[in-house]
Amino acid sequence: MALRIVFMGTPDFAVATLKALHAAGHEIVAVYSQPPRPAGRRGLELVKSPVHQAAEALSLPVFTPLNFRNEEDRARFASHEADVAVVVAYGLLLPQAILDAPKFGCYNGHASLLPRWRGAAPIQRAIMAGDTETGVMVMKMDKGLDTGPVALTVRVPIGADMTAGELHDALMQAGAALMADAMDRLEAGDLPLVPQPEDGVLYAAKIDKAEARIDFAQPARDVHNRIRGLSPFPGAWFELPAVDRAERVKVLKSELRETGAGAPGTLLDDEGTIACGTGAIRLKRLQKAGGKPLDIAEFLRGTPLPKGTRLF
Repeated sequence: MALRIVFMGTPDFAVATLKALHAAGHEIVAVYSQPPRPAGRRGLELVKSPVHQAAEALSLPVFTPLNFRNEEDRARFASHEADVAVVVAYGLLLPQAILDAPKFGCYNGHASLLPRWRGAAPIQRAIMAGDTETGVMVMKMDKGLDTGPVALTVRVPIGADMTAGELHDALMQAGAALMADAMDRLEAGDLPLVPQPEDGVLYAAKIDKAEARIDFAQPARDVHNRIRGLSPFPGAWFELPAVDRAERVKVLKSELRETGAGAPGTLLDDEGTIACGTGAIRLKRLQKAGGKPLDIAEFLRGTPLPKGTRLF
C-alpha cells in the first residue's frame, strides 16, 4: 500500500526526489513550494519554482504559503491527512504544528554528513572547506535546524577539482534514490533512526555576496576551493585593470599549480597562471559580466592577460 505523501521543496535540487517518489507509486497528495518570485531583467514577471513547475507537469496540487503562521494554512496542511511529509530544500523552518501533522512525521533529505554542515549552504561550504567527502542523509525532522535523528546515509566523494554545480548534481541524484528507499522502508516499518552525535557540529551559513571576491593573498589551495565552491553561482570573481573602470570577471574553474611564486594576483605567464599568497592557480574557465562562459584559451584570444598583469 503506497504512502500518502506531502512533498515540500523549492529548487532544482528537490525536483529529482519529487519525481522519484512519484515514480515509486506513492500518492503525492500535495506539493508545497515557495511562492513565485519576481524574475527577468526587470523583475516584473513572477516565476514559479522548479518544484512548482515539476509538480504541475505531474498534475499534482501545489500550495505556496508564505509561511505557516496563518491558522488556515496549518489547517489545510493537516487536512491532507498525510502519512508523511518529505522535505528537500523547502526554504522554511517548519513550526511544530506542521512537524506533528503527518502520521509518521516529516523527513528531510539534507546534502551533508550531519552533524557537519547543518544549515543553508552545505554543498558550497563543504567544498570551500576542502572536504574530500560529503553525502546525503535522510533525517526525521524536529524543531531544531537539521538536528533530528538520521535514518539513512549515502556518501559521495568530492573530487579535487569538483565544482559546487557538479557536486550538486551528484548529490541530487543520490538523494532522490535514498529518499525513495527510505519511504519504502518506512512503509514496511523498517526505517531505523539514530541520534546525531554531539561532536563535529558545523553550520553552513548562507553564502554572502562579499565572499565571492577572490583574495589572491590567500594560499592557492584556499583560493582554488573558494572558486570551485562558488561555481557556477554566485561565482568567485576578480577585477581586470582598465583605463576607465575595472571589469569584473568570474572564475568558474581553476586548477592548482605546484610551482609558481610572485606578488599575489600577478600573472606568472601568458596562460592564466596567477600567484597566490603561497603557490599559484591556473584559470581554466572564465565569464565576463553579460558574457558567456569561456575556456581559458578562448578567453585569452579576446582578452589577453600578459605576464606581469596584476589582478585584484
